[in-house]
Amino acid sequence: MSHSLAYTNKDLLAILQDTKTIAMVGASPKWNRPSFFAMKYLQEKGYRVIPVNPGVAGKEILGETVYASLAEIPGKFEMVDIFRNSAAAGPITEEAIAVAKKKGIKVIWMQLDVINHEAACKAEAAGLTVVMNRCPKIEFGRLNAELSWGGFNSGIITAKRRRVRLT
Repeated sequence: MSHSLAYTNKDLLAILQDTKTIAMVGASPKWNRPSFFAMKYLQEKGYRVIPVNPGVAGKEILGETVYASLAEIPGKFEMVDIFRNSAAAGPITEEAIAVAKKKGIKVIWMQLDVINHEAACKAEAAGLTVVMNRCPKIEFGRLNAELSWGGFNSGIITAKRRRVRLT
């Protein structure tokens, strides 16, 4: 089984625009972890991000209650953002498929370096959209021209010498 890792900007932007609530599996309460940064950034962009981490279930991360599983989250959410390794993405995707109709899940998004073709094919067969090896935080910034604020692809970097003014 194989799943394409090529996604159009139009498709990624549509996912990000249609999503309002994200269940982040593997969210960490540690401020220096990538999942914490991603969660905070996405919250600042208007998303509700619900952390899923059995190790800290019942506590809070960035003002949101942490749940042990997708099934335990009350209410609906459109996206499952998997911040776990590729092997763990399989069982997480299977749980997402099992509760997709009840929870309103439309998208399985696997983070950078998280690739599980078998899980992706199962999710697509169940009618879900799948994105692998991408970060919604990075894609949001890229597709909304925010990366240029940090000097990325902004045209600021050049090989031309600066003119030095002598005073």
